[in-house]
Amino acid sequence: MSYFMYDVMGGAVDEPDPEAMERVLDGLANADDEHPDVSLSHESEWCLSAFRSGLLIWENTEDDSVAPVKMREVTREETLRLFRLLAAGDIASIEALPWQR
Repeated sequence: MSYFMYDVMGGAVDEPDPEAMERVLDGLANADDEHPDVSLSHESEWCLSAFRSGLLIWENTEDDSVAPVKMREVTREETLRLFRLLAAGDIASIEALPWQR
């Protein structure tokens, strides 16, 4: 399965391993109003975006009929766990979480 991440400056990282995911997430320390998040996108078009505040947004970037959902105050460890699930294509486990509409 194919997946990639965008770092805080918009640079793409193809199929990052867990250590590369951590480095990309660490880049949130440099987030600003113009570059507020990092994200991981899967070939299924599902995407997780993480913000320095602990906000996570879960969305399907190609299906406008599916509204984005969010979770607040998500820990770094949980964010990394969810990035790994998405990289593995485990959409169902992510969907099962208590997202806010």
